[in-house]
Amino acid sequence: MENQPTMPQEPTESRKAASGRGLRGLVTLRGLVTLRGLVTLGGLGRDAAVAAICGFVVVLMVGASYAAVPFYNWFCRATGFNGTTQVATSAPSGAPLARKVAVRFDANVAPGLPWKFEPEQTEIEVKIGEVVTVFYTVTNQAARVTSGQAAYNVAPLTVGAYFQKINCFCFTEQTMAAGEKREMPVVFYVDPALAADSENDGLNTITLSYTFYPVRDPAPKPLAASEPDKPKKNL
Repeated sequence: MENQPTMPQEPTESRKAASGRGLRGLVTLRGLVTLRGLVTLGGLGRDAAVAAICGFVVVLMVGASYAAVPFYNWFCRATGFNGTTQVATSAPSGAPLARKVAVRFDANVAPGLPWKFEPEQTEIEVKIGEVVTVFYTVTNQAARVTSGQAAYNVAPLTVGAYFQKINCFCFTEQTMAAGEKREMPVVFYVDPALAADSENDGLNTITLSYTFYPVRDPAPKPLAASEPDKPKKNL
């Protein structure tokens, strides 16, 4: 008897269910692997972003710390804050006022600088708007060359915006030879705008104070400035 061809049999319900479960398992496994990869990459991305932000903040803080000092100095000079005096390029255009104030002069030397520093006059009376020149005397008591830089302010602190200095030894670094004695001038005036400031109606006395600090590494001078002139020989 001839063999009849076998017809493919339809898969049973149990086989279909097993096949479906296997396919879903494979899909689930692949999805889980993909999801874990995305989570890992996302975590690395977040870590990199956080690290970049932290680095930027650190750089910003370091830059701000370096900029703080010059900005503070500029702010004080521009506003007279903390008793910082102003720098004038010329005398006031109008005539001095009749109102007078007493100006006291204070001199100090920071530790480490062997200088004797004192005003020639401890107090004078000036008219508001009057240009005045006073002198301080500085003596280098060391047996070597030394350098210093003067810091300054006025009291009361509210007067800083009105105390105008045209010339002052405090504008530049000072270098003195061993045993050298020098007179250093200060040319200033009290701005007439002070009279219009109601906060200073009762002002009678201003104190100008200087403190010299040592300069460890003074700025080098040009060769022509450091060598004395020598007589030229005739050829």
